[in-house]
Amino acid sequence: MRKLLLAAWMLIQVLDLNAQQVITTSNLNLRSRPGETGTVLLQIPKGTTLELDDCRSGWCHVSVNGQEGYVTKKFTRNLSVLEPDHIANRQAHPTEPVRYYQNSDGRTVQSPTHYDAVPTGATAQCRDGSYSFSQHRRGTCSHHGGVKRWLN
Repeated sequence: MRKLLLAAWMLIQVLDLNAQQVITTSNLNLRSRPGETGTVLLQIPKGTTLELDDCRSGWCHVSVNGQEGYVTKKFTRNLSVLEPDHIANRQAHPTEPVRYYQNSDGRTVQSPTHYDAVPTGATAQCRDGSYSFSQHRRGTCSHHGGVKRWLN
């Protein structure tokens, strides 16, 4: 019986290593393959919760909004080491589906989105109440009534 319990405990430990919940500590690029040479598929905003698996050489496989790719682990923090209050207040929640667009630099950026609070990584609030993640001022909130206020 003792050996069976030990084997079950070891199996749980192995499963926990395969997938870990983390929070991003800065805006993070989702890449097509591990390493800096992988094409940037989209940018994940700071404060986003991710479930990482298959981490090798500091790069981890992840699925974000149905798109699979790789992120570097160095800009994430394990949720298990955070205080419960910090986890509860880590991020505003979108009140509509999150979409993305490709900016003038060819980078994938989150489209303006309505949130229940100011989201981490937002650069402006549009006049229609949505939050923009634009990386350039020109054209920011152009389809959302213009910029109400800049956040950075």
